[in-house]
Amino acid sequence: MPRLVTSMLVDGFGRKHTSLRISVTDRCNLRCTYCMPAVTPKYQAKSLLLTYEEIIRFTRVAVDLGVNDVRVTGGEPLVRADLDRLIAMLARVLDPSRISLTTNGVLLQQQLPRLTEAGLRSVNVSLDALDETSFEQSTRRRGLSMVLDSIRAAVDAGMKVKVNAIAKRDFTESQLAAFGHFANRTKLPVRFIEYMPLDADGNWDADNVLSGSEILRRLSEHFGPLRPLPRRQGAPAADYEIESGGGTIGIVASVTEPFCQACNRIRLTADGKIRNCLFGDDSGDVRSLLRSGANDQAIADLLKSAVAAKKRGHGSDDLVFVRPSRPMYSIGG
Repeated sequence: MPRLVTSMLVDGFGRKHTSLRISVTDRCNLRCTYCMPAVTPKYQAKSLLLTYEEIIRFTRVAVDLGVNDVRVTGGEPLVRADLDRLIAMLARVLDPSRISLTTNGVLLQQQLPRLTEAGLRSVNVSLDALDETSFEQSTRRRGLSMVLDSIRAAVDAGMKVKVNAIAKRDFTESQLAAFGHFANRTKLPVRFIEYMPLDADGNWDADNVLSGSEILRRLSEHFGPLRPLPRRQGAPAADYEIESGGGTIGIVASVTEPFCQACNRIRLTADGKIRNCLFGDDSGDVRSLLRSGANDQAIADLLKSAVAAKKRGHGSDDLVFVRPSRPMYSIGG
């Protein structure tokens, strides 16, 4: 099949898009307060979700247009059956070292052998608290020990592991010291992501955001100086080393210091919509093309058009936050 590369995925502000986030499900086995409603939502019907074969077809087109990094997300991606089959299929499309998975970790340990055999080498584990009471407060479920066991198992399996924590005021402050000690002990990077308006309950308020600058100040008060590390081009996190222990802390200041000018991401939702911005609207219907007999060039044209239409910032050209039309579990991380 001839390659489709006629141009890179470049928007109107010169940003090249090389990173693709693929959501495989809107379902989740936790009910995190910053993402999911307390009660089980009405999920998408299975028939509306892209099949693995459809996802791979879209990914091949995206790779032909310059995408070289894929992260599989949800919802919780590990609740979708046979996810290892998709990982193996992706590993035939691009370098396995460029494929990663974001998970809450509850099911990771039991699926790890199949995932590693399929080629997965990198996982980001979402974990907001290191004591069971706070974990349950955040997720509305129990399961901290399963997540920690999964992290240890992934490390033992040779996985590249990062830990992501959502930073919420009046909650995360009590977890900072524990995460600092965790980073020092395990040498796993811990990244704090500012709380964004992506919750299903619509309770987000700017006053709920624990800023990256305050996190750094509090950690420095506890551990001493944090040394800034070189920032990778396009990386959302600014990384710091805890000089007293050698652990790495990352700050994703997506609310107080937006990094939109360096954004290189596009998203594919589980139901086949392109999202050119986390805070925008659906930017193209891939599923309808895939199921109507369209050729790959039509998919490529839709993808290029969606990227070209991307705005400067979070849904508007003056970087003002606009609440997304979907909650996070329905968009994909």
